[in-house]
Amino acid sequence: MTGAQHSNPMVGGAAMYANKDIIDNAVNSKDHTTLVAAVKAAGLVDTLKGAGPFTVFAPTNAAFSALPKGTVEGLLKPEKKADLTKILTYHVVPGAVTSTDLMAKIKQGGGKASLTTVEGEALTARVVGNGITLTDSKGQVANVTIADVKQSNGVIHVINKVLMP
Repeated sequence: MTGAQHSNPMVGGAAMYANKDIIDNAVNSKDHTTLVAAVKAAGLVDTLKGAGPFTVFAPTNAAFSALPKGTVEGLLKPEKKADLTKILTYHVVPGAVTSTDLMAKIKQGGGKASLTTVEGEALTARVVGNGITLTDSKGQVANVTIADVKQSNGVIHVINKVLMP
């Protein structure tokens, strides 16, 4: 089976396995320790281990570090659980949306596509150069840096910013 392992994309120095769920893969990525801690603090582990399928736009640790000082620490406090949940569910779209699906939706939408998140608000996807960007409700733009990381219950796209509803 060693030959087959090379087809598994690497995220945060760890192979991502299509037969594992979103959480089981994310915990192995050194680039997503903050996201995993946030998902645990928000009580979303069981949800993201569920059948799905889900599309998760997964901010890296560097994306969380770019937030104003103290933001992450504040959001991880028990009394901020509702705010944290709102932010995290804004990074999740129902269904397994691949980059090919996104490109098709963007083309159909004349250059942009609106994605309704689990949180309820929309993200706007666009093609910029050879990549896909997502714009949040505050106008911040995140780039998809690693697309189409297949999971047993959906797909992850790694992004370089934390999106805010």
